[in-house]
Amino acid sequence: MSHLIALPVLLPLITGVILLLLAGKGFVLTRTVSLVSAGLLVIISLLLFYTASSGVIQVYAMGDWAPPFGIVLVLDRLSAFMVLVTSVLAFFAIWYAASTMDHPAYNLNGLLHLLLLGVNGAFLTGDLFNLFVCFEVLLLASYALLVQGGGQERARAGLHYVVLNLAGSSLFLIAVATLYGITGTLNMADMAAKVANLPAQDAPIVAAAGLLFMVVFGLKAAMVPLYFWLPRAYSAASAPVAAMFAIMTKIGVYSIARVYTLIFGDHAGELANLIQPWLWPLALVTLALGVIGVLAARNLRMQVSYLVIISVGTLLAGLALNTAEALSATFYYLAHSTWVCGALYLIVDLIRRQRQDGSDAIRTGPSLPQSTTLGLMFFVAALSVAGMPPLSGFVGKLLLLQSATTGYAAIWLWSLVLLGGLASITALSRSGSTFFWRTTEVVANTQKASLLPLAAALGLLATTPALALWGEPIIAYTDAMAEQLLNPGQYIDSVLRHTTVGGNP
Repeated sequence: MSHLIALPVLLPLITGVILLLLAGKGFVLTRTVSLVSAGLLVIISLLLFYTASSGVIQVYAMGDWAPPFGIVLVLDRLSAFMVLVTSVLAFFAIWYAASTMDHPAYNLNGLLHLLLLGVNGAFLTGDLFNLFVCFEVLLLASYALLVQGGGQERARAGLHYVVLNLAGSSLFLIAVATLYGITGTLNMADMAAKVANLPAQDAPIVAAAGLLFMVVFGLKAAMVPLYFWLPRAYSAASAPVAAMFAIMTKIGVYSIARVYTLIFGDHAGELANLIQPWLWPLALVTLALGVIGVLAARNLRMQVSYLVIISVGTLLAGLALNTAEALSATFYYLAHSTWVCGALYLIVDLIRRQRQDGSDAIRTGPSLPQSTTLGLMFFVAALSVAGMPPLSGFVGKLLLLQSATTGYAAIWLWSLVLLGGLASITALSRSGSTFFWRTTEVVANTQKASLLPLAAALGLLATTPALALWGEPIIAYTDAMAEQLLNPGQYIDSVLRHTTVGGNP
């Protein structure tokens, strides 16, 4: 049994504890430990990605207790993909944090690694209770990260964030307890097998629990009508934290994809495709409200936050189509939107730091000391996030549109996705021209950004041409990933037939 699967969970845990113990002991040491650990996580994620690409599903039984009784980590194509997306994002966010944030009381690096512990655990866990535990771990870390630096705006946003997510956690626990009471298991593979053969009298109760999951995951994903907390929270957070938060909504999207293809998928008997009638309209309304928000935003951070909402609506629409082609396009687009929105948060922070008043409000001001460099970075990010060729946003949206070519689904999807792209490029053109062209002749008397934070933002931005350049092998991987996701029999067999080394039951 390879222990490599456990490292995306154990490495951030160990690093986070070490960094919290080292808090206040010297920036050079804590930053070095944090960045080296983040780099190691990228290498481990690449190894796991390569391992999963073979199509073999690997199971890691914690404490050598066999499923369905013990805690299991499961590595399939989807979990390996999500861990890699997270690791790359985290590496550049931590790099940016190490080169821009100076305050001994922040404990920023330690909290970022504890956030990674929860996120990677959520992607790898094979049972619902540990999915709940991982949600709580990442939420505790994100609460602390959100209010880093203090201020009324962050405190207000943090309060809303805490209250809503505590309500979501309560619903999650009720849903998990209900399913355990009916099926007698928390292991997702075992639960999938039991839900498929559920007695008719238990189906309504299990359906109610399944719909509660949709509320919880919808809240995490920022789906309508549970999205209103996101723009304020993300725009209030510091830049590296906001960049890391770009993966948080994707945890909700991942959870919907995992639970509703494995437990309530095509093979779930009476409860097959439980949420499909709900998911399609909610996805389209989420996308439409994101379009309105991005046009109405009055500062750059809020604008990027509504771009995240547009990406969530687009991803949910892909899940709602529920075909292999749509799922493949959805997860390609997921990697693109996560990385480019993370890069935008970092670029916006660099712009804000060079403005005379330190604000990102979309209004005319003095010229920036590095207006050419920052303008080019903003231009590339804007083209990519709006879905313009030849960058990854265009490829992702094109694949998604090609997956729906007939009927009302195609009409609505094509209309709203293209409208979202038009609104994004319109809004970003307005803000970009205001920041870089319609300026006064005076150059702001502020410091230029040093090479390190610029390189961190550029590194994350470089993922968008890279995704387009190596599109063929990546799309081949997401195609295979979608097929594996829609045929959960291999996942169920791999988990339930897993044997332990020591022979524990």
